[in-house]
Amino acid sequence: MEKWVVTAKRADFQQIGNTFGIDPVIARLIRNRDVEGMENIRTYLYGNLEELPSPWLFKDMEKAVKILSGKIQEKKKIRIIGDYDIDGVSSTYILIEGMKRLGAYADTYIPDRITDGYGMHRELILKAKEDGIDTIVTCDNGISAMEEIALAKELGMTVVVTDHHEIPYEDTKEGRRFKVPCADAVINPKQTDCPYPSKNICGAVVAWKLIWALYEKADLEKREIMEFLEFAAIATVGDVMELQGENRILVKEGLKRLSQTRNYGLRALIQANGLEGGRISAYHVGFVLGPCINASGRLDTAARSLALFQAEDSSRASALAGDLTALNQSRKALTEKGKDQAVELVETTGISRDRVLVVYLPDCHESLAGIIAGRIREKYNKPAFILTRSENGVKGSGRSIEPYSMYEELVKCGDLLERFGGHPMAAGLSLKEENVELFRKRLNDNCTLTEEELTPKIVIDVPMPLSYVNKELIKQISLLEPFGKGNTKPLFAQKGLRVLSLRILGKNRNVAKMQLADAQGNVSEAIYFGEAEEFQAFAEKREMISVTYYPDINSYQGRETIQAVIRNYC
Repeated sequence: MEKWVVTAKRADFQQIGNTFGIDPVIARLIRNRDVEGMENIRTYLYGNLEELPSPWLFKDMEKAVKILSGKIQEKKKIRIIGDYDIDGVSSTYILIEGMKRLGAYADTYIPDRITDGYGMHRELILKAKEDGIDTIVTCDNGISAMEEIALAKELGMTVVVTDHHEIPYEDTKEGRRFKVPCADAVINPKQTDCPYPSKNICGAVVAWKLIWALYEKADLEKREIMEFLEFAAIATVGDVMELQGENRILVKEGLKRLSQTRNYGLRALIQANGLEGGRISAYHVGFVLGPCINASGRLDTAARSLALFQAEDSSRASALAGDLTALNQSRKALTEKGKDQAVELVETTGISRDRVLVVYLPDCHESLAGIIAGRIREKYNKPAFILTRSENGVKGSGRSIEPYSMYEELVKCGDLLERFGGHPMAAGLSLKEENVELFRKRLNDNCTLTEEELTPKIVIDVPMPLSYVNKELIKQISLLEPFGKGNTKPLFAQKGLRVLSLRILGKNRNVAKMQLADAQGNVSEAIYFGEAEEFQAFAEKREMISVTYYPDINSYQGRETIQAVIRNYC
């Protein structure tokens, strides 16, 4: 059962509305997203790129710039080691293109998800030494590679880490002790002594800020720095960062540039997915373009996505974009199959009673574990890990719910794991097959989640009659975009509605189009996407229903009408 709750954060909505020329409902929506104070509201509504924090605020930034400027000047061989997801590929692209612009003698290596696994490992270090590499620069990884970086240092290499993942730690009697690798410079805003104000930026933004500082040092124009903006934006959305503060500004501005990008690869991918000529939203990045970029690292090699970004003509870009789009279609089918197998295991075994779901699918493609974990988490509203068999044991990915810090819970199971890393909401790990059951038991023995925390909550912004909605309000709601984590689409609610007429549409009969009437006789158009026949059966049994909804404009044959997109009903 869902629990519907109304957000009740207080502020003088009338005053905010008068100050910024917005409806008090919009003022309330902004307050509900934890934006307080007139200056913060102004930044939220009208913040621009000039307000982004200086890259020089990062701990070790000056050190890293001095090191890399020297290496570039001396023509030392630099290797950029990235990661195989959208954030890792974008970070790698930003660093390699930025370094080349500065005249660096640099190459890249993105680990293979299957053969290499995540991040740096011993073989990568030995290969770098064999190839005569002088300096390694990591992006979107490296913060937990203690032994590997120590080996690189022993072999005489210079190492610069750029990362955004949690800093590894251990709890001791004296308190929490953070473990930072012995690199020559470590750029990661999550370090406790790093003064950079934005702590929740993705790896590509960290990489971009390094290039930004290097460009400033080299007296290059700001225009050149901004050429990487759309890559920082797509990585921020694709890596599900909170769209607040700096992230909100760079995604908002990056999306504007994306629809008219000069990058051949991005342009071809937009075209391959039928998005050319229109406005590209965070939704399109998160659910259309991003999965195509991720697909190469899941089912093939992430080098394909990097090659797409680096394509120097439209025909090469078009071929690569077509390949990635086709790969993503295959990935969707495999994901659906894996999800069905996971649901069957949860439903037919004792693990359905667990508060943390650990599902072992030995034959599942390990690259799909994270996506399937996300689907299982959504279905059961519980933290979920999907484990798969790999060459050297078992690998897995987890996706969490807000009250459960996945990374902290993995720390408590560290003795059972070979490797692990991640965030509070997502993590990756590897372990021996004989430890799978012990891991499941330990996680659940340690789990303190209550029934209330495991009950899905539908958070309503404003209980608002459908009759209040007009085109001007919908236009003002667009000021709150881009929507995503930390800046969710507004959700309104109304109770006591009668369903006057209802039609089921769509090839899969998954759309219900209807008219709703309130107690005063006001009639509104509404639409529901999902199990339409289930919705119809529910509505027919009741005189009145309650709905949560998002207001939208429906454009059809040149006519524009207001409609409510129904999200939940009871």
